[in-house]
Amino acid sequence: MNKKPDFAGPLRGLRVIDLTTVLMGPYATQTLADMGADVIKIESPSGDTVRGIGPFRNDKMGHIFLHVNRNKRSIVLDLKKKEGLEAFYKIAKTADVVVYNIRPQAMNRLGITYERLKLENPKIIYAGIYGFSERGPYAGRPAYDDLIQAMSAVPDLVSRASGGEPRYVPLTLADRTVGLMAGNAILAAVYARCVSGVGQEVEIPMFETMVQYVLSDHMAGETFKPAIGTTGYPRLLVKERRPYRTLDGYLCVLVYNDKQWENFLGLIGKSEWLSTDPRFKNISTRTKHIDELYLLVSQAVATKTNAQWLELLEGADIPCMPLNTVDDLLTDPHLIETGLIKEVTHPTEGVMRQIGVPVQFSATTVNDSQRPAPQLGQNSLEILREIGLTEEEIHLLQTNGVTSS
Repeated sequence: MNKKPDFAGPLRGLRVIDLTTVLMGPYATQTLADMGADVIKIESPSGDTVRGIGPFRNDKMGHIFLHVNRNKRSIVLDLKKKEGLEAFYKIAKTADVVVYNIRPQAMNRLGITYERLKLENPKIIYAGIYGFSERGPYAGRPAYDDLIQAMSAVPDLVSRASGGEPRYVPLTLADRTVGLMAGNAILAAVYARCVSGVGQEVEIPMFETMVQYVLSDHMAGETFKPAIGTTGYPRLLVKERRPYRTLDGYLCVLVYNDKQWENFLGLIGKSEWLSTDPRFKNISTRTKHIDELYLLVSQAVATKTNAQWLELLEGADIPCMPLNTVDDLLTDPHLIETGLIKEVTHPTEGVMRQIGVPVQFSATTVNDSQRPAPQLGQNSLEILREIGLTEEEIHLLQTNGVTSS
């Protein structure tokens, strides 16, 4: 059998079978691929749904797909056909991890289960990323980012902070957060196997992950039994926690600790308030009156330009930054200098901006351009040869519509 391809990175030598689609799962597996894992993306003959979300230059190579599937290899396998399932299990025998993000019941219908996988490969790690833990009454329900944001109270927090209607955060917040948690959980299972030699099944539920994320900030008085207050972290929920308007734009200012408040009051000529106004006594009293204090900052900031305030605030060691638009990020000099956003040439999609890997290692190469996001089935023949299939067997799979390249 051919040996595994040689990928650079701290996860070099780890092989991951990626059965995920859309965003949450692919984001998780791309974090592993960026670190050097050999991620084999198994796609149906129609391909990952996100391939079709434009804008794009070529069919099935949409912009979101390009940003969450680099450094992977794509093989087409129709897992609903017996021959496709057999090929999958042959690939799984060579793998360290299998990741999926559809409901476990659907995986069972396909004939892919942890019990079957560990018979073929006892050290396999079988990671499921889906909506709700199988231990609770919501098990098996469908889940998407919007639904999980809603159930984990994110729109409620937006409403409480703004005084307006509940709104989803305009990011795939749940998908991205849970995808990162999945990467952590998978690597923890890999480490546990290195110690024990035993593989395992791993569940990463969206709802529970996001509830942990939300309540860590907002459990507040309900942390204690009996409760000593309501839910909600006041500093995050007040209306005046926002970018502040200046004479010529917007500025983000965070006056937080004792020294920063002392310096800010000095800048606006109100130093005496430190001793005369009980709101400024300590972080506890400031938190109780935080909306009033942020309003004070807002009114002060409105009297000068961005440049004037940046000079004053930086001189006083008070955290501040101008407000970026999404377009600003594309030309931000820091991001360009650090290489997070750079131009690359994709073999089929031409020149494009690529979002790099934000973390760096002193002794290990991380190469976000090792492999561009693949076309559908681009690596089918290569992978089938690696698992030992003959040219005749591969041709038969193509003829029967099980695979394509």
